[in-house]
Amino acid sequence: MLKIRQVPIDTHPENTAFLLRHGNGYSAEQFQALRKIRISGQGREILATLAVTDDPAIIAAGEIGLGEQAFRRMGLAEDSEVEIAQARPPASLEHVRRKIDGHTLSDGEIAEIIGDIAVYRYSPMEIAAFLVACAGFMSTAETLALTRAMVDIGNNLHWDAPLVVDKHCIGGIPGNRTSMIVIPIIAAHGLVCPKTSSRAITSPSGTADTMEVLANVDLSAEQMTTIVAKENAVLAWGGRVNLSPADDVLISVERPLRLDTIEQMVASIISKKVSAGSTHLVIDIPVGPTAKIRSQTDAVRLRKLFEYVARHMGLVVNVIFTDGSQPVGRGIGPVLEARDVMAVLRNEPDAPEDLRDRSLALAGHVLDFDPAIEGGKGFARALELLASGAALAAMERLIDAQGRASAVLAAGSLKHEIKAPKGGRVASIDCERIARVARQAGAPLDKGAGIDLLHKVGAMVRSGEALYRIHANTQAGLDFAADLAAEDSGYEIA
Repeated sequence: MLKIRQVPIDTHPENTAFLLRHGNGYSAEQFQALRKIRISGQGREILATLAVTDDPAIIAAGEIGLGEQAFRRMGLAEDSEVEIAQARPPASLEHVRRKIDGHTLSDGEIAEIIGDIAVYRYSPMEIAAFLVACAGFMSTAETLALTRAMVDIGNNLHWDAPLVVDKHCIGGIPGNRTSMIVIPIIAAHGLVCPKTSSRAITSPSGTADTMEVLANVDLSAEQMTTIVAKENAVLAWGGRVNLSPADDVLISVERPLRLDTIEQMVASIISKKVSAGSTHLVIDIPVGPTAKIRSQTDAVRLRKLFEYVARHMGLVVNVIFTDGSQPVGRGIGPVLEARDVMAVLRNEPDAPEDLRDRSLALAGHVLDFDPAIEGGKGFARALELLASGAALAAMERLIDAQGRASAVLAAGSLKHEIKAPKGGRVASIDCERIARVARQAGAPLDKGAGIDLLHKVGAMVRSGEALYRIHANTQAGLDFAADLAAEDSGYEIA
């Protein structure tokens, strides 16, 4: 029996346990065998990766240290007694091996894998093996099974409304922060829209990252229910409410691998929306030469997969193709994107027109779900709510309801301008390159880091004129971003 000691080390997303090398009755060889251990006590159990220390100041003999994640998931107080044993590999790993060999998995096999992933029985390496195997080939039936498994393993929200709407973009276009404009418009109209978003996976910011600049997004299910009842909507991070928790674990491995297959994407989005209680969903698929989806053929294939899975999950979807040829708005990164969003909601004369127009079009499609609106009149209603200030008022109420941010964040104080190598017309902007530069600057973890675009496609520029400005709060971040931009700015000057 060992006593639990909390170790203030963030090992996200893994469970990590710490043991003293000597003094616990185990030899070094046994420690190596117990690379992954099962910790149990008082009817609770977790699996954890074992780290061995020689410093008794960290862990004493007779103690087991639990990192922040493991301590929280174990759910026992310090000094509680637990037992450890060698953890057996999850039986579902045999299914992963079959998938690696090219087999198609059954619904039950996929459910077993997702069940084990959701309770952290898989290491990041094992999760990566599953993701890469699925990236090689995944059937439509497997995608549906994956979606169902992810819904079944987590919480499901329910709303007292016959029509629960939402809007989601598949991402890949920097600055495309339309949800933060669409949702206030919908709330002002009176439709129920419990918008939950993930953190950024491969982009410089996600909706949750940008909304966090303005308000608290780490809301419990009870808080979300209260806010939606009062304001019709919410803009929250989905991780707190345990919606499709296996998806959050998968995302934590996808992020460093920059892996984002369409099957995983469909399962992730549909599972989150079904779990959030949505009945009707507008999906935005940007199509462009450097977007996630780069051809009309791929866009149609993705749309059909969304429609197939959504239909079998009881969700009504309207899939919209939008222009993905260049970034949207001017700001790339949480603070700069929040600036653009509020400029549009405030009807400021210099607000980015492309962000405004795209948001109105998508809001119009969502409002068209309302039986009370005559077919095709959703756009006009969205325009009315934005122009009148009703959408801004709804956003301000949402910010206050969720908890207005205590500090006003600013763009990073360190700046570096990327200049045009020659005069001419901006012929194209590489979305993927711009996103990478912004992430090198520190976005989204550093809220003020990112890029301010000074010129868009079609603009005439002079030689030496600034194309965009990099913002960072650390010299290292600024240098990393500037070096990457020096290799390739992402701009083509005709």
